[in-house]
Amino acid sequence: MALLGLGALALGGCSRSIDIGLPTVSRAAVPARPAAPAAPAKVETASLGPAAGYGYLGRPELMYSSFTDSGFTLPAIPAGELKPKHLRRLVVDPTGEKPGTIVVHLRERHLYLVQENGDAIRYGVGIGKDGFVWSGRAVVDHTRKWPTWTPPSEMIERKPSLKKYAGGQPGGLDNPLGARALYIYKDGRDTLFRIHGTPEWRSIGKAASSGCVRMINQDVIDLYDRVKDKGKTPIVVVA
Repeated sequence: MALLGLGALALGGCSRSIDIGLPTVSRAAVPARPAAPAAPAKVETASLGPAAGYGYLGRPELMYSSFTDSGFTLPAIPAGELKPKHLRRLVVDPTGEKPGTIVVHLRERHLYLVQENGDAIRYGVGIGKDGFVWSGRAVVDHTRKWPTWTPPSEMIERKPSLKKYAGGQPGGLDNPLGARALYIYKDGRDTLFRIHGTPEWRSIGKAASSGCVRMINQDVIDLYDRVKDKGKTPIVVVA
């Protein structure tokens, strides 16, 4: 598929398959990084076994507890109903990318935020369904708290009940973009793909979206807080 004219497409995103002209990054192309030293003492671990990595960044029931953010009260997420590998944790960085880079492994359903000293923070994610995935390199151009979601016209055609949101659905607990959105650009143009929260936390670990990377709201807030003041954060998506 040729590179589409992104400027002519609706900015709602997360609704269609788009070839954004990014070079595919294979796992074999990612350089290995030596094993990092033992986890810092400040990290509270809840070990799942020797192969599990360092450990959770806090107790799961606290990481995913209810709290109020910008006037919206996020419901608690029952962490025990998620696979342990999809809970936020500190791990040895497997990507070889520079600190500050976001790396999404579609096959693994993981997003990594690369840290200093060979570490990475790993989050579980939901990804696009077959025909709605992409891979390559881009940047997070900007971020939004409780973003407005605007369904593109073709999505409204498929689901007429969304017509009421043609002018945009305000941010809120039932908004498909969740509590935060990170907007992905390539060469200064909006790709229409996002990393965003979701009220559908049970979709984490599944191929369920229309191309965007979904995160638990508590996790996307954590990621947002770590990158919001970092400028154009590089992102690598590996198929």
